[in-house]
Amino acid sequence: MSDRLWPLVQATLFRCSFHNWYKFRNGLLRAFGAKIDPTVRIRPSCTIHRPRHLSMGRKSALGDDVTIFAHAPVAIGARVVVSQYCQVNAYTQDAARLDAPVAPAPVTIGDDAWVAADSVVQGPIDVPAGVLVGARSVIRGPLEPWSIASGDPAQSRRPRPYNGARPESAASAGGLPAGNSSPSNSGGSSGSAA
Repeated sequence: MSDRLWPLVQATLFRCSFHNWYKFRNGLLRAFGAKIDPTVRIRPSCTIHRPRHLSMGRKSALGDDVTIFAHAPVAIGARVVVSQYCQVNAYTQDAARLDAPVAPAPVTIGDDAWVAADSVVQGPIDVPAGVLVGARSVIRGPLEPWSIASGDPAQSRRPRPYNGARPESAASAGGLPAGNSSPSNSGGSSGSAA
């Protein structure tokens, strides 16, 4: 469907849907070209420009009043949370000139990341897997995988502890901090009782 029709659909059907009608909103986004997993949760107060550029992985969520400017592809991985009042900008613009044209700049947010409240993700950027970004941060540069980041611009401050089952993306990239690997399944207490 057309990019011109989406603002009308978003302002009526999407925005006025009940808060727990996630499948309905996902269906509307899919009708306009988004690639959304059925388990995704998007709040009705979100604003998404050009949904045809949006893709979201399994069990990811967009909180209340999140705004996504998808002038270029926005790829959100699995188990990602983009908290309330965040802004994801898949474009870049010369800040020195008010009349400067907007240039598309893709945004990728890796699996198991969390972008906390009121933060800004500025493209072009590739947020690595497992990053936890503190509230009111501005992400515009590289971050370390499986780290806790904050600030303007956001910087990795320390490793993010992880005690669950080792995600495939972190295991293959070696992204888990040392000393925080998951217990092995050989004889450990993590299995079910026999």
